[in-house]
Amino acid sequence: MQFIVTGAAGFIGANIVQGLNKRGETDIIAVDNLSKSDKFANLAENRIIDYFDKRDFIELVKQRKIAKPAAIFHEGACSDTMELDGNYMMQNNFRYTLELFRWCQEERIPFIYASSAATYGASSIFKEELQYEKPLNVYGYSKFLFDQVLRREMQFGLRAPVVGLKYFNVYGSLEQHKGRMASVAFHQFHQFRKEGKVKLFEGCLGYANGAQKRDFVYVDDVVAVNLHFLDKPVSGIYNCGTGRAQEFNDVALTVVNTLREANGESTLTLEEAVRTSAIEYIPFPEALVGRYQAFTQADLTNLRKAGCDVKFKSVQEGTKDYMLKLLKRYDSV
Repeated sequence: MQFIVTGAAGFIGANIVQGLNKRGETDIIAVDNLSKSDKFANLAENRIIDYFDKRDFIELVKQRKIAKPAAIFHEGACSDTMELDGNYMMQNNFRYTLELFRWCQEERIPFIYASSAATYGASSIFKEELQYEKPLNVYGYSKFLFDQVLRREMQFGLRAPVVGLKYFNVYGSLEQHKGRMASVAFHQFHQFRKEGKVKLFEGCLGYANGAQKRDFVYVDDVVAVNLHFLDKPVSGIYNCGTGRAQEFNDVALTVVNTLREANGESTLTLEEAVRTSAIEYIPFPEALVGRYQAFTQADLTNLRKAGCDVKFKSVQEGTKDYMLKLLKRYDSV
């Protein structure tokens, strides 16, 4: 079978290609934008059969000159929540997705695409319903708008399965190219190795230092969810998170203790880590005021009803596994 993965050189896309490879699937067309060529490294990690630039690919789709694949995983998007160019964001995230969706419906191609928990914005309820969705930035809105397209089309009946996955805070391997948009865990790995400490934001929005809570989901589990819907296709929009909100302090402490253990040192409590400056709190950025989610927690009711029984790792489990992988990667360079 042949698969198309957009964003295949990116973080989640590269992990999906890797997941398909582990199943023995190598007939994969990768679509991405290598204007920043360092992303090629993620493609080199995996096996594919062909590559298209994202602009060339969408033109071929519009002309209906691409062979029909078994399924498309659409992970390509601008995920920078600080991007202020709304025209670019809507063309790149919304319009591109709409074009692919229309083609997939015409050709009856299963379509699994990346939505985002950013669609919820400042909401305190994270259930896949319009009344709880209030995006705080144009990135969140670009994802929000296509979700509305799918909801409308589902009312009239779809010709092929379409699944939108609202990713929460994903972290894990193959995100090194993302710069400031890489996960907290990735940045803290390098901070601790360089400075012997990690940094977190001071308290905000009623939360104590480092106590803001997010639903952190390990990328391996995200891949498992995507492959579940490949195997058992349905249509709908589903949260893709652990269902547990954990503090940024939990991430930081796991990073510190995993790296300390690797150095033969004893683990610390949070209080000890703060007292010894292994964890340092820094001022909350002005640029994030009014645009920051201090709490997220996926409601997994609909995901479980759809039959997805993936057992999600906790922050402690996932972050430790990730730190060990990073140690192996960077110590072998």
